[in-house]
Amino acid sequence: MPNQFVFNDNDQPLYVDMVNTFQAPDISAPPEISASQAAVLYSTNTSASSLVVLSLISAIASIRISNASGSGKTVYISRISGSIGGSSLLSAMSGSFTIVKGGTVTSPAILTPTNNNLGSSATSAMTVQSSTAAISGGTTLFNYQLAPGAFTQNFTGSIIVPPGTAICANVTSSSSAVGLTITSALGLLWWEQ
Repeated sequence: MPNQFVFNDNDQPLYVDMVNTFQAPDISAPPEISASQAAVLYSTNTSASSLVVLSLISAIASIRISNASGSGKTVYISRISGSIGGSSLLSAMSGSFTIVKGGTVTSPAILTPTNNNLGSSATSAMTVQSSTAAISGGTTLFNYQLAPGAFTQNFTGSIIVPPGTAICANVTSSSSAVGLTITSALGLLWWEQ
């Protein structure tokens, strides 16, 4: 049929009509919507700042999520976001973002995850820690170079942390510009089933 367009009319933004005959109406949404409604979507964040005094210095923000062997839950990483920035001379700054399977953090502080269903009192079954030190050990899954500013990496559950395993994420900003205050920020969003 020459007058029928496969996707849509020529003067409209591209979209695809749903043709699912098994479910009506067909509603597509990210899994985080259902996780939040079920009160199993959690988030946490941390940040670190350093003042460059004499030479190259780094601000490191690390988070470790540990899923205990007997938790009976599996963690699905939804999103990791963060930023690097400073008080001035941002061109004199560099940074990196790393995700590590396993690994440990030095001098950890306990973080309390927030349930993203604000009407729920459910709490996370995970042990979540933060540190201002780099991750040691483990296997690197991802490593990205960062420019000053914010970033978001969506995983939509494609990184899975089963019982008895852990995941670490780390943001590092570095600069040698004397007098510059640099900051690294990191946030994780996940659901548990």
